[in-house]
Amino acid sequence: TWGLFFEAAFFSAVLLQTNNKMIHRSLILLCTLAIIAFVSGGSTANEYKEKDIVPVLVNNVGPFHNPAESYSYYSLFPFCQVKAKEEGEGNLGEVLAGDRRELSLYETFFKIESPWRTACHATLTQDDIKAFRDAVQDHYIFEMFVDDLPVKGFIGEMEESVTHFGSHEHNETHFYLFTHLDFSIAYNGNHVIAVNLTTDPQKRIELTYGKNIEASFSYSTHFIETDIPWIDRYTLHSKSLIGEQAVQIHWLSIINSFVLVILLVAFLAVILMRILKKDFARSIELDDEEIDAEDAQDEVGWKLVHGDVFRFPSHIMLFSSFIGTGSQIFALVGSILILSLVGTFYPGNRGGLYSAAVILYALTAGIAGYVSTRLYMSLGGTKWMTNAVMTALVFAVPFLGIFVVLNLIAWYYGSSTALPLSYICVIILLWALVTFPLTILGAIRGRASAQPFDAPCKTNRVESVIPAIPWYRHSILQLLIAGFLPFSAIYIELHYIFAAVWGHRVYTLFGILSVAFVMLVLVTAFITIALTYFQLAAGDYRWWWRSFLSGCATGVFMYCYAVFYYYYRSEMNGVLQGAFFFGYTLMIAYGFALMLGSIAYFMACNFVRYIYRFIKID
Repeated sequence: TWGLFFEAAFFSAVLLQTNNKMIHRSLILLCTLAIIAFVSGGSTANEYKEKDIVPVLVNNVGPFHNPAESYSYYSLFPFCQVKAKEEGEGNLGEVLAGDRRELSLYETFFKIESPWRTACHATLTQDDIKAFRDAVQDHYIFEMFVDDLPVKGFIGEMEESVTHFGSHEHNETHFYLFTHLDFSIAYNGNHVIAVNLTTDPQKRIELTYGKNIEASFSYSTHFIETDIPWIDRYTLHSKSLIGEQAVQIHWLSIINSFVLVILLVAFLAVILMRILKKDFARSIELDDEEIDAEDAQDEVGWKLVHGDVFRFPSHIMLFSSFIGTGSQIFALVGSILILSLVGTFYPGNRGGLYSAAVILYALTAGIAGYVSTRLYMSLGGTKWMTNAVMTALVFAVPFLGIFVVLNLIAWYYGSSTALPLSYICVIILLWALVTFPLTILGAIRGRASAQPFDAPCKTNRVESVIPAIPWYRHSILQLLIAGFLPFSAIYIELHYIFAAVWGHRVYTLFGILSVAFVMLVLVTAFITIALTYFQLAAGDYRWWWRSFLSGCATGVFMYCYAVFYYYYRSEMNGVLQGAFFFGYTLMIAYGFALMLGSIAYFMACNFVRYIYRFIKID
């Protein structure tokens, strides 16, 4: 799959220079096949004969409330491991997800019942007892994979006891370590369909200080036949995590977004009718008295700035870089949603999402270079190569800076979420050999196809004075409105995404997520057009950056909600978890801000061109 990916990147670089549409379509198909092959490798059905070993891999342990704070399984259970424990580092996605799968002492034989087997014996020293007590107190859970199906369980539990001494009470906390695991495996024919892992509360040892403890770790295995086919096993495995009420809440969120879109479309239609009303009145020779004073005042306002409305914005290189990068992220997100709809991502392949994000970001770099340079040249820019380099760095540099800091923190804590040096080198090579060259090649194409900006109106040499505006038309208030309305269309879905990414829920409702994303884009586009019209009607012609920032405002609201979620909707805590949550959420919000900002700009630009091209200027 790595070879196929690099072949796709190579042909992307070569064929990007051609003008043949058929070649471009073949390029898209090739890249798509490379991505699907890369992220969905290993999803084939494993067939077992009776008495064949069903592999049980241990992954990691960590606090239940801090998913990012995960550690290698054998860092807590060093005495129960096989000698040749390394199962392999795994693919890029698994490593990015923090998975460190290793072989275990738990042997399960297909269709063979095993009511009791001893995995290992161990002597718990005082240090071991302290480590386990701290882990139980922090609600540590462990994760294993049985035939690529993830299963989890708590390593122990706490109990409170009250002892009465006359009128006094003494509260004491007892710490227990579970020593027995029960595997219930459902099968159909020669395939494993589902796995359920439970700990036996009757088989536990109390963790008390004072002397070493002899512990015996055991397990049992049960096989249950089912008629569910293998193709539906991931749906069955995650079904218990998705209740009927949750699905209804998802659909209520979609209905809420849909109603909001309908209202905004109707609102936009009313605005366009107001814009065209005066010209319609002229064409049918109606009296000017039929046009109310308020309409006339607004129309005069936006018509008066026709000599300044197409005055180019300041800092066109930075502006173009933001627009190009936002277009790339839009293509990336759209591609990920398409892959999710075709079933590429499933509970046993959670690393596939991370792999897809990395590979798609590399392969869509040409979009950023093309859009950015084409816009930059049309706005009169001359340093197109510098613009291309800035486009390649405007998202990568902040992300790299945050990643380095977070990875150093993870290394310091010994967490399995720390990326190994070998994979850091792989990602750097991907950026240097694929992302950056494709950005430059896209910039070359953008420079070759760039045309002077098509402005329907001539721009005056002297800038007009922007009149004073009332408080309710202030830019800050408009940005708040521009961010709040799109955010209100997705905040319920955003809650479930946070619960999946920063929790232990399994998110599989990708169809609903795709609909929510479409709603987000539509609401952002419509509200930007409406606010741009109000801005021009007030005599403020600086719509370029304002339209972009209107889209970016939703990203700010997303990050503010993340802060609210961390403190009031979750029980996450600690330096490591807090750093990972706020660091990576900041970059996601930044990426969405760029994406929605670019969408808002393109919609505002088309709207402004439209009204000044088809409406006569007095």
